[in-house]
Amino acid sequence: MPFLIALIAPVFWGTTYALVSLYLKDMSPFWVAVWRALPAGILLLLLRPKLPHLPWRKIVLLAFCNIGAFFALLFIAAYRLPGAVAGTLGATLPLMFILLAWVLDRQRPGLKWLALGLLGLSGVLMLLNPSANLDPLGVACVLLATLLIAQSSRWMQRWDVGDLLTLTAWQLFLGGLMLIPLAWFMAGPPQLPPATAFPAIAWLAIANTAVAYWAWLWSLRRLGPQIMGMLALTNPMVAVSLGVILVGESLDLQQWTGIALILSALLLMKLPVRRWFNALTAKRTSLAKGDSGA
Repeated sequence: MPFLIALIAPVFWGTTYALVSLYLKDMSPFWVAVWRALPAGILLLLLRPKLPHLPWRKIVLLAFCNIGAFFALLFIAAYRLPGAVAGTLGATLPLMFILLAWVLDRQRPGLKWLALGLLGLSGVLMLLNPSANLDPLGVACVLLATLLIAQSSRWMQRWDVGDLLTLTAWQLFLGGLMLIPLAWFMAGPPQLPPATAFPAIAWLAIANTAVAYWAWLWSLRRLGPQIMGMLALTNPMVAVSLGVILVGESLDLQQWTGIALILSALLLMKLPVRRWFNALTAKRTSLAKGDSGA
């Protein structure tokens, strides 16, 4: 059950790019970010009208990193990059976790998690359309957004955050408020979504944001950043799959191979390190015997 809840966030987040391409292309990315975050925060505050457990300075910091800055960067990228490319770059999250732990905590990366992260990233890179035009600003936005999520996830795992639904609600509400002046400055007065876009906005606000962010925080506290980083590899798989099903894109043999590598990384994630060591030792022993017999 914990793994099923943990998959809610990356799977739902993987739908963002298809929704933008199909229904929200004519709207400002900044106002789309507002309509995604603010209604979700208000809805959760109505469900759980409590003050946050954390000090306000920490709540504001999390709201800025997880929602305000992250959503702005994410939607800029979603409008400038194909969904598969944006989802692929976002799948660098497990490597971001490893990098931050190495640089900030002086923790050398474990062989298992480094190998799994590189295996999953290799599969993700194979999902890329070779003809995709990589916009430099879009690429920079995705990487910076992923770095913010990685760092804020480390904070939320270490801090005594209290009730997770309350924490999610205040982050979304404050983050949505932060986005309003940015959207007004960048795109002018508020842009109400057209009637045809209401179902997409409702999905973004309720499922993609309110539910998915609660699931992310709940899973992060129970499974840790390494496992959640690996499960985030399902994000580009969903983005590419919806591109095939809804947008009419097609997958070649290389991209199917990439999906197989990602699934392999996720399956190997549950294999204990001792088995890895024993398997590696057995392989080396057999190779040594073969060399001596020759």
